[in-house]
Amino acid sequence: MHASRRDLLRWQFDLTWSLFEYHLERLEPDDLLWEPAPLCWTMRPDAAGTWTPDWAETEPDPVPVPTIAWVSWHIGWWWSVTIDHALGRPPRDRAEIAWPGERETAGWLRGLRDDWLAVLDGLTDADLDATATFPSRDDPEYTVAHMIGWVNSELMKNVAEIGQLRLVRVASAH
Repeated sequence: MHASRRDLLRWQFDLTWSLFEYHLERLEPDDLLWEPAPLCWTMRPDAAGTWTPDWAETEPDPVPVPTIAWVSWHIGWWWSVTIDHALGRPPRDRAEIAWPGERETAGWLRGLRDDWLAVLDGLTDADLDATATFPSRDDPEYTVAHMIGWVNSELMKNVAEIGQLRLVRVASAH
């Protein structure tokens, strides 16, 4: 049987998400803010109690090691903005993407997954050929299919980062 391009991209996303669930199901609140190195980026509460990410407009050298909290916020940021673009909404600014804290992160990410699946399930193969505006705005050859492939790749990279950080934390406790 010949799978459609949308079905193949959906299958790839579902595979990546299943690998993520392995770690999401095992995350403990203390895992998220664990600092794996002296030089790291994490989430910090501001004076009002809102979690804010460590950030630099130009990537520092050396690059700080992120905490699971920071990587989970990063997923929420790029995924929220991608969903905005896919639905034709004005994309939110990075500062508008609020990390919900240690106890709500898994549910927040699962909610973004549900929002993304609604986007994917509403697409036809013909929709995949439309020009995408994110994350590459300057390439007229960049299509919605490219955007979905980018989401799958970016998510897989972030899943691997979270998984490795979680495994190192658990192993270092023994």
